[in-house]
Parts: sequence; C-alpha cells; structure tokens
Amino acid sequence: MSSDQKRGRRIMMTPQELDAFLAEQRTCRIATVSKDGRPHVVALWFAWDGTSLWLYSIVRSRRWADLLGDPRVAVVVDDGEEYGELRGAELSGSVEIVGEAPRTGEPHPELTAPERLFAAKNFGLEAMPHDGRHAWLRLTPERIVSWDFRKIPQP
Repeated sequence: MSSDQKRGRRIMMTPQELDAFLAEQRTCRIATVSKDGRPHVVALWFAWDGTSLWLYSIVRSRRWADLLGDPRVAVVVDDGEEYGELRGAELSGSVEIVGEAPRTGEPHPELTAPERLFAAKNFGLEAMPHDGRHAWLRLTPERIVSWDFRKIPQP
C-alpha cells in the first residue's frame, strides 16, 4: 500500500461523519456527459436520506438531456476555505428518475421522505412546492470517496 493510500484512509470520513456532512450541506456539483462526450458540471441543491442523494432538476436543461442519454454521474459535495478545513465527498453511479417528470405533486410514496427533507433544508417549509418544471433524480452511489483534511496532523 502506498503512502498516498494510507493517507487517504486516515482522512476518510467515517459513515457517521459522512451522513452528518451530507445532511448539513446544501449544494453539490453534478457532472454529466453529453452525447458528444463533453462533460457538463452544474451546481444543484440536494437532500441526503442516508442511502441516496436526491436531486431536484429542471427537466428542460442540458443536464436532464444528458442524463436521458447516459444516466452516469459524478457528484461532489465539499466545504472549507483553508487547506486544513477542506472536506468533502464524491459520489458516483447512475441516477434514476423517480415520480412524474415534471413533478406536479401526485402522491408517490418513495418521494414522501426526500421531499420533506428537501423542503425543510432548502426552503424552510414542511411540504415541497411544485412548479411543474422540475423532477426528482435519485443517486444511490455505487462508489463514495470522502476526505476531511481536518484529520491531518498540523505541525
């Protein structure tokens, strides 16, 4: 095992630290790939339910068109200003559309919890407002890489 791998393991977040971090953060950056192979990265608000990252995306967007052609994504959530404060996670896998697209608020049991989380976290509301322009994407990560530079011993 290389020294870089050992260092990576030392600064990885524990599952509990990762859950707490993703629960408190609001903005992620999602990378998609277009038909011609060009990457596209955009910031989105999200909710984390302990298993999946829930993204509420405009259905008339380049991101949505990219995902209809290729559902694979990489998502980064990070925080910190100074080097010793940096922490974050990269979650990757394939997204799936959940519920109607665009979302109009039809009852959908799978969306009850994420909509409650998202509305409270991002709007300070108890119920999710629907504008008929967005739909839900669920990323249940196949791979997660995390880091917390606060774990690096300071000289």
